[in-house]
Amino acid sequence: MMQLENKKILVTGGAGFLGSFVVERLLARGISKDRIVVPRSSEYDFRTMEACTRAMDGAGTVIHLAAKVGGIGFNREHPGELFYDNIMIGTQLMEAARNAGVEKFVAVGTICAYPKFAPVPFKEEDLWNGYPEETNAPYGLAKKMLLVQAQAYRQQYGFNTIYLLPVNLYGPRDNFNPESSHVIPALIKKVYDAKTANADHIDVWGTGSATREFLYVEDAAEGIVRAAESYNSHEPVNLGSGMEISIKDLITKICALMDFRGELRWDTTKPDGQPRRMLDVSRAEQGFGFKAQTGFDEGLRRTIEWYETQQQ
Repeated sequence: MMQLENKKILVTGGAGFLGSFVVERLLARGISKDRIVVPRSSEYDFRTMEACTRAMDGAGTVIHLAAKVGGIGFNREHPGELFYDNIMIGTQLMEAARNAGVEKFVAVGTICAYPKFAPVPFKEEDLWNGYPEETNAPYGLAKKMLLVQAQAYRQQYGFNTIYLLPVNLYGPRDNFNPESSHVIPALIKKVYDAKTANADHIDVWGTGSATREFLYVEDAAEGIVRAAESYNSHEPVNLGSGMEISIKDLITKICALMDFRGELRWDTTKPDGQPRRMLDVSRAEQGFGFKAQTGFDEGLRRTIEWYETQQQ
């Protein structure tokens, strides 16, 4: 097990949704605040090698979370940006880390890297058996290249890089901007706005038949830190909760928790995205003892309460 408390830890994206919780988990491990470095985008443009190199100064471990992300609509409107920005950020950060003598690089990928019709539950060995779902393929493939780079660098340079595949995350501090948010914050905001306006319905994208798995953000942060401490293999690892719920059941659950009794109108001109998503999470449990702890209803309740508090 790596003694993270003895290293300078660079957390890219550490001020973001997931990153802020990763930093909290590191602090809870007893790592002093001055050993955790969180570069800000206003000072570091990781699309440039100069910024990547500058950020590595004195780092022993890198946890790479920085990414340009969004929901289905954002992916459809910005495929070029999502591909270019994410592949440049990841590729150059890993190369800069190798050149700087970093001891370990934790690359955090995405569920969007999986093939559109991967067998459910998704197993890591099925990662290359098909093309990703079209609406998020540019983003998913750009992040997937981190796995190729990680394995190549381990083979040629002996560089200790690991690759994690988190499923859809949710929780307090998520992005609720309707232009770029993912499904849970987008639906919570829709229901909240409808209640505030005394509307009798909400419009929901797709048919409701697609399924998703969700992992509470604090659980995801714990999994990432555990992997940083004790996982050192070239094999990619899923991070998930092992549950599956349809979008129809999800919005029904959110409406019940928020006491919204209006009509659900499905806009079938909008895409469902990937038909099904659920991960096989056995490798994470076997590899570094990670298992999600937060029940879905409890996680949803906390997320809704946080959002409602922010609106007051």
